[in-house]
Amino acid sequence: MRVIMMAVLATALLISGCTRVQYGDATATETVTVDFGSTDLQMIASQMVDDLLTFPPVVQMTMQRRPVVFVDRVQNRTVEHIDTESVTDSIRTRLIQSGKFRFVDMTVVDRVRQQMDFQTQSGMVDPATAVTLGRQIGAEFMLYGALTSIVKRDNRTKDVYYKFTLNMMNLETGIIEWSSEKEIRKTRSRSLFGL
Repeated sequence: MRVIMMAVLATALLISGCTRVQYGDATATETVTVDFGSTDLQMIASQMVDDLLTFPPVVQMTMQRRPVVFVDRVQNRTVEHIDTESVTDSIRTRLIQSGKFRFVDMTVVDRVRQQMDFQTQSGMVDPATAVTLGRQIGAEFMLYGALTSIVKRDNRTKDVYYKFTLNMMNLETGIIEWSSEKEIRKTRSRSLFGL
């Protein structure tokens, strides 16, 4: 009897321990939960970039030159843990790939300064090849925004409303040159019997 029980237990452990991993389409609609997910990130980034690139004053501004922009991290004003840096990375990448903008990255300023100090002060770098200090280009515009949510629920339904706001400010004048909002609503319903 004990041998049979051990065999059943071993079989159960073997079956429950089997894992299957497979690749999926990274752009496919993800509907596992009502939480903020990859589909939401991709949709927001795509719609925001399209909106910015088709805004008439921005079209005119980028016809003859590529303005320099920096992206401030999007504020997460939801109750969820959302990697807003991923949202800003996607927006910046799409804007760079449009060929209409150039970007400075404020998140690496300290590391750039360390490298420049190394080149100019360590004595290990040929001064003829060292980067000249004070020659970096300043940003003309700043992109910044916020992600907010409103969550409503009752016994059977959970409704989540997300609003993403993004602004582009002229750093010299302080004028907001462009602003847009994108909204997402997701609803999860349980059956009457909780299945």
